[in-house]
Amino acid sequence: MSAPPAPAPQAAPATSTPAAKLPAVKSHLSRFFSGAALPEGQFFFFLSLVIGIFGGLSVVCFRLTIDSMRQWLLGSSLRPPLPEVVLVPVIAGFCVALLVLLVFPQVRGSGVNQTKAAVYIFDGRVPFNTVIGKFITCALGIGSGQSLGPEDPSLQIGAGIASALGRRMHLSREKLRLIAPVGAAAGLAAAFNSPISAVLFVIEEVIGNWNAGVLGAVVVSAVASVTVARWFLGDAPLFRVPAFHLRHPVELLAYVVLGIVSGYFSVFFLKTVLTLRPRLQKLPHWSHYLQPAIAGLLIGVIGIRFPQVMGAGYDYIDQALHDQFAWQFLLLLAALKLISTSASFASGAPGGLFAPVLFMGAMLGGAVGGFENHFFPSLSSHAGSFALVGMGTLFAGIMRVPMTSIFMVIEITGDYSVIVPVMISNAIAYFISRRHQRVTLFDELSRQDGIVLPSMEERREERPLLVENAMRWFGAPALAATDVVSVARERAAGASEPYLLVRGESGWGAFPSELLADGKAASAASLESLCTFRNLPTLHPDEGLETALRLLENRPLLPVVRRTDQNALQGVVGLQEILQAYRRDEEAGQSPPSPS
Repeated sequence: MSAPPAPAPQAAPATSTPAAKLPAVKSHLSRFFSGAALPEGQFFFFLSLVIGIFGGLSVVCFRLTIDSMRQWLLGSSLRPPLPEVVLVPVIAGFCVALLVLLVFPQVRGSGVNQTKAAVYIFDGRVPFNTVIGKFITCALGIGSGQSLGPEDPSLQIGAGIASALGRRMHLSREKLRLIAPVGAAAGLAAAFNSPISAVLFVIEEVIGNWNAGVLGAVVVSAVASVTVARWFLGDAPLFRVPAFHLRHPVELLAYVVLGIVSGYFSVFFLKTVLTLRPRLQKLPHWSHYLQPAIAGLLIGVIGIRFPQVMGAGYDYIDQALHDQFAWQFLLLLAALKLISTSASFASGAPGGLFAPVLFMGAMLGGAVGGFENHFFPSLSSHAGSFALVGMGTLFAGIMRVPMTSIFMVIEITGDYSVIVPVMISNAIAYFISRRHQRVTLFDELSRQDGIVLPSMEERREERPLLVENAMRWFGAPALAATDVVSVARERAAGASEPYLLVRGESGWGAFPSELLADGKAASAASLESLCTFRNLPTLHPDEGLETALRLLENRPLLPVVRRTDQNALQGVVGLQEILQAYRRDEEAGQSPPSPS
């Protein structure tokens, strides 16, 4: 008897070892990090958190590199030795010029208007070599004593990191254009250690509107970035701010004076930079290799006697906040910082203006406070309080972001008692700057480079056209849908409107008035049966004309009703009325101002 056949080999059971699961895990992670596993809106929100983390880490490295570069080139003393203070800015300036002109041509400037250009022109694309170049050149330039700051470059570095991640995750064009401001907020928040100010600046200067979806992502990235920066650098504020006390209401007059002085100082700085920069750019190309070195030489010569003007100057801002300088010396430092910053920025050395503006504002404010204490001792106010308010005031006058400048001071102090003098001083400086310099700093810099970007300030100041600016009185009575044609003929007799409005339970409708002519419709027919346009959308007088245009479509007119009574007809608006309203507004905008 033959042996029974051997059992057929069975397939090995699926193993649950990590090695066997690895391909599936890799596939899932790949889908998740490419955005395929989540709707794009949710993935965009998650990506903003990742951008905040990477933005915070990059800014931490950036700040540490600047500090290391300064110690390596100039030493750790607040007053560097004479040979280094003159030679280092010159040699480093020449090296920076070589890097900018030969290796990283897109890193010139502060980084704010370049980020705006990425949003509005280049579909959110910031080349990653710009991030690398900005990191290297700014660390070398600021660390060697160029009178520039790290905040604006940090903004562009964050935007570049966000743009690279967005392209890697294959975001849509719409989301890719919005990802750069998210990274910009992360970079600025970590550099400034102020998430609220960073969010407000990005909204005011880069995005220009309070889109709810973008705002949430910007806030998440800013908070994540600041959290990372504080984890590595500590949670101490950027400046040690003295307690603020408004001892007497008359003291507010001194803050009015500070606003006036800061406003005209802002205008002088803006005119200097915006005049000097294009003139240096028009010089022969070979001179561009020497301009940052010459600016470095100027700063080094000033730094022999006044090393406070070199670099960002955070330590000296802190000293001014604690009233450690005479008011004459503070005024001199503000003037020298204006000269050194104008030279550094106009020469093409990469770096930001935030820190120099805060430095000049603190010195100018401290000088006004010290002057008041010297000549009006009865007020006996602390000059450091004026230095604090001066920082925000000059920021408002030069950067022209009034909300950011107010909340920046509040966020630095953590004390809302300072808000009254800040608002008074900032408003005065802002309006003086607007009166004498029509175009904002970053917009004018872009135009000098041949790029016309949307002006966020002009957008904020635009007077929106409303439905009430276009609507007209309706020259016929509103008819009821239950009325019959014979009744309508009597009520609308003599009306010259091409269309008649009908009000019914289902809303408003319209039909051509010619249908009421004899022989066109039966006398007993209801008006509801004649309506060629039914369920007309209604408008309110305070709505924008953009809404009216969107709802009008191919309809001849729309009823304008009261908000408290949808049946109370206020007037009508049609395409002709809307176009006439825009034409009147354009003619009013082109008319010369009145002699008064």
